[in-house]
Amino acid sequence: MDALIGARLHTPEGILSGRALLFADGVIRDIVAEDAIPADARIERLAGGTLAAGFIDLQVNGGGGVMFNDAPTAATIAAIGRAHRTFGTTGFLPTFISGPRADMARAVEATREALDQAVPGVLGIHFEGPHINLARRGVHDAREIGPLAESDFDLLASLGAGRTLVTLAPESVEPFHIAMLAARGVIVAAGHTEADAHTFDRAAPELSGVTHLFNAMGPLGHRELGATGAALTRDDLACGIIADGIHVHWDVVRLAWRAKPRSKLFLVTDAMAPVGAPALDEFSLGDERVRVVDGCLRTADGRLAGSLLDLGQAVRNCVVHAGIPLEEALAMAAAYPADFLGLAESRGRLAPGLRADLVWLDDDLRVRATWIGGERSDTPEAR
Repeated sequence: MDALIGARLHTPEGILSGRALLFADGVIRDIVAEDAIPADARIERLAGGTLAAGFIDLQVNGGGGVMFNDAPTAATIAAIGRAHRTFGTTGFLPTFISGPRADMARAVEATREALDQAVPGVLGIHFEGPHINLARRGVHDAREIGPLAESDFDLLASLGAGRTLVTLAPESVEPFHIAMLAARGVIVAAGHTEADAHTFDRAAPELSGVTHLFNAMGPLGHRELGATGAALTRDDLACGIIADGIHVHWDVVRLAWRAKPRSKLFLVTDAMAPVGAPALDEFSLGDERVRVVDGCLRTADGRLAGSLLDLGQAVRNCVVHAGIPLEEALAMAAAYPADFLGLAESRGRLAPGLRADLVWLDDDLRVRATWIGGERSDTPEAR
């Protein structure tokens, strides 16, 4: 039995002081007063800060210098996971951006292999496209975007383990297509879309959420909700949001947090290869060259191309710039994405019976260490 003390604990009951987190065999066993730690426990004292559930990122295109699209292998997934773990992420979905069907199949095989090998952090796969609206494609390759064919159902639902998230434009498919995917265990989110509120209503109840709220979707209007308005006003839809101050203004992040019910807004990064590889200032996404320009990623013609964000920074941004309470920012990075994936019984909170996937942040909200299944890894700054 291990006991962590010395830090505040972010629990479902709030942030608690003077408590110890007990874990054994990769599972949280209890939270007790420090004077109630079992005599045989190995005690580790943390130097202040906050201990919270490890972060869960549902949209990770790359990191550590590599992109999942470029090399859809288990080794790539492991490299991405190592890079993002440095910033507090203990669970993630490697995300494959619209590409050839053969590469999508390779991505499924790579994810299945990573799950079989118990690669730390991998929870499944996210297919962002290719069934999206061409007019809202962003940096997705226009040649790969197209209608949902019968063979695509088998491909999208073929992982057979973990979780599969698919982003599509509701107007590009029929409602029964979404129902068919959901019946096969696929979580479906709307994204890269110009769907109106009526189309969102037709896609319910099988549509689970919205990918990167506000970005690559029709705007909110005062006479027509648009995709953004539908996402904000449908209480059943959970929304990911990129809190980097580039994709969404801080005040709009706060507005979305106020508008959505608790647990229905969570943080994502949409991270690309340079995250965790600061020397990398240029890379390829298909035929596009993407460069780091003034702290963000842009194509040659100036389009945003994912982000340089990590979840640790996203949490700090929510607190410092968007005025969101720390308790909520931490939940937006862990509990709420776990809920969205249907993993609330195993991850996302500090509670007995859940996995000991943890993140320790100092008083400046900088990640100092993580634990995945109870195994500790310090960040480079803390070593």
